[in-house]
Amino acid sequence: MKILITTDWYKPVINGVVTSVINLKSELEKAGHEVRVLTLSPDGRQHFKDDTYYLKSFKVKIYPQARGTYNFHSKYLPEILEWHPDIVHSQCEWISFYFAKYIALKLNIPIVHTYHTIYEDYTHYILRSKRLSKSIVLFGSNHALNATDYVITPTNKARSLLLSYGIENPIITIPTGIDLNKYKSRISEDRRRELLSSYGITLDKTVIVSIGRLALEKNVDELLGNMRALAKSHPEIVLLIVGGGPYAEVLKELVLDMGLKGHVFFTGMVSPDLIPEYFQLGKLFVCASQSEAQGLTYIESLASGIPLLCKYDKCLENVLIEGRNGFFFDSPQSFIEKLLSLLADSEKYERLCKNAEASAGSYSKEVFGSRVEKVYEAAINTFTGHLPLPIRLIPVLKRHA
Repeated sequence: MKILITTDWYKPVINGVVTSVINLKSELEKAGHEVRVLTLSPDGRQHFKDDTYYLKSFKVKIYPQARGTYNFHSKYLPEILEWHPDIVHSQCEWISFYFAKYIALKLNIPIVHTYHTIYEDYTHYILRSKRLSKSIVLFGSNHALNATDYVITPTNKARSLLLSYGIENPIITIPTGIDLNKYKSRISEDRRRELLSSYGITLDKTVIVSIGRLALEKNVDELLGNMRALAKSHPEIVLLIVGGGPYAEVLKELVLDMGLKGHVFFTGMVSPDLIPEYFQLGKLFVCASQSEAQGLTYIESLASGIPLLCKYDKCLENVLIEGRNGFFFDSPQSFIEKLLSLLADSEKYERLCKNAEASAGSYSKEVFGSRVEKVYEAAINTFTGHLPLPIRLIPVLKRHA
């Protein structure tokens, strides 16, 4: 099978969409398929490298690292048409979707689309009016997704949202997979001491860790509020915030205003190759975000054997199993109670660590690639008028009762 993946984001950008595309491309190629990527150049320069077409682009200031293009008649389009993919898999609803639709119409081939982003949680980058923002999101999502043959969502949360938008095409839930092998190695005590020391954290501290992009919608402010409630009675517990982003400086100011200096530490941007080590610096992974379509960091933490302490979000269904691999919190009080209860019971904590690692097994990139491949087969069979692949062969996550 020849597969063209289109995406607004790709290497060297680091985010969940890029991780998903990299892992999917790798698994499809292992299965014997020929895969190429069409994306926007991060430096503006049009070029072809590693089976990837990078189109001319320019910066768009509505969102960090966002790109646009006027290159709608790229010299690469005739080359792609001559290559003649069997299917297009689009990953973004905006710029690159134009190319996906154009190529699919020209070649009379199906489009599968993955809906990665809950845009309603990101419209503050553009507009202040929530009503107008939602109208734009509804129009953009419906316009793109109803022009596809199958839609993939990483969670039932995203699937339910699209159903509420009135999307009429088949929607299949397939969790994005990760490379579990990256998270199996355990950090040495010397390396742990070295990393903590580099941020001024002494070994007598108990570290909880938050990893991800620092943006308003990630709700890191709430974690700081919880730490302020915890700091006076338990100064031995500190929060390590790993990552960078547009909200980083605001958060650093908040730490000072809340009197949390010495209780909260920032690492700044960290190389993706080192992220598995940073998960293991913490006794728990903590998160208050409710803007995730899936949230790969949850899976990465579990794969690292680190239990979760998270604010409830529908994307965590089937991921965080209360009392087995982590806990939910809904207030500073419940955050503190569950944190202290877990840290005080070493046997319970070790059990959760083992359960965490075991529960990550169903989120491997191998399982992910195999499930997406079945959707391609169904889309091609349906599009060409053959009997569609029985839907029971396409794994769909069930909701909790």
